[in-house]
Amino acid sequence: MRKVLLSLVILLGLFTGCSEDEILIDERCNCGYILSDRASDYSVVITSDCSGSNKRWTLSRDNWMIAHVGTKFCISNSTGW
Repeated sequence: MRKVLLSLVILLGLFTGCSEDEILIDERCNCGYILSDRASDYSVVITSDCSGSNKRWTLSRDNWMIAHVGTKFCISNSTGW
């Protein structure tokens, strides 16, 4: 009985998961190119790959140190902007 139930759960998971296209769109909407940075508050302005809009994000010091103007950067705690 447990094996049958486990098999059903696995099959349901396979058919209800996100499609690869949905995952790629979500990842792209969280990423963009850094336009400018500001050292006083460790922030950067990023242009969204998805919408083309700009938004200023305040980063941790460690992340700000590796986020260079002109490079691609992804924001992990956003659903896009």
